[in-house]
Amino acid sequence: MFHLLLDLRKMFLYILGLVAVWFVYRWYRETKRVSNKEDKYVYITGCDSGFGNLLARHLDKLGFRVIAGCYTGKGEDELKKVSSDKLTTIHLDVADSESVSKVAAFIKTLVGQKGLWAVVNNAGISVPSGPNDWLTVEDFKPMIAVNLLGVIDVTLSVLPLIKKAKGRVINIASVCGRISPFGGPYCVSKYGVESFNDSLRIDMTPFGVKVLCIEPGFFKTNVTDTAMLKNNFMKLWERLPQEVKDDYGHGFLDTTLEQLDERYRQIVDGDLMKVVGCMEHAISALYPRTRYSPGWDAKFLWLPMSYMPSWLSDTYLIKSKPRPKISAL
Repeated sequence: MFHLLLDLRKMFLYILGLVAVWFVYRWYRETKRVSNKEDKYVYITGCDSGFGNLLARHLDKLGFRVIAGCYTGKGEDELKKVSSDKLTTIHLDVADSESVSKVAAFIKTLVGQKGLWAVVNNAGISVPSGPNDWLTVEDFKPMIAVNLLGVIDVTLSVLPLIKKAKGRVINIASVCGRISPFGGPYCVSKYGVESFNDSLRIDMTPFGVKVLCIEPGFFKTNVTDTAMLKNNFMKLWERLPQEVKDDYGHGFLDTTLEQLDERYRQIVDGDLMKVVGCMEHAISALYPRTRYSPGWDAKFLWLPMSYMPSWLSDTYLIKSKPRPKISAL
């Protein structure tokens, strides 16, 4: 028995050593960066603010030739003020195929025979969000048009240029593409991004194109602005039929609004560079990861929960939410 315990201890230490060696090897491998950054064009959507804006400025400082798609003229002007002459801004509405095609034609002329090194599908919106029975199918369409169809349209519009450069497609999904902690079109759209990302990755491998996915947790951006989310929730409540209001009760509304402040204060991370660092690595690393999960909540809460049996994750999510007035529980 004593010898068996010694053997088990040796085996455990051996496995621990192998794991440590693997992590050191992976760290060293991932430090290697691509060359000739000044010749590589990177196209980013949603650069008015948040992750896209920070990434555009960060890559510009690193020497990449950035093409920043902005939804507003104000976004373009402000980005130009803090960037070098190498950065190009252009108006882009990812939900408008004509706008997407116009930008793709411009990029084709700009990059020439070099092709496009990377596209970063960052643009996204997060409202309306709420219980599914508070919504109509019309509420789903605008967000899916931006968060999912926009990703597909932008990618396909420049994919020939990326294949020419043997470059990269970086899709910004979310932990909400793995698990649905709330109702509405946001999670639906992000699940779709995950599926498009995975199928495209397999399709593009023979062409030397890398397709990479970033699944952030909750970070402090316009998408998670509590004032906007509470305003959205109030608007949804006000238009509900009286019978639905009676099912939920006014206490459900009040508690939900209180929890928005409390929950977001607990889990929302203000350090956006955690996500931007993953984006930059996906663009510039010689050996990028297939998936990135920035944020402590992504790593230790949402992703582990997505692997749990449904009954277990459902139990946690149901207990963490306000209970409707009429409840079978």
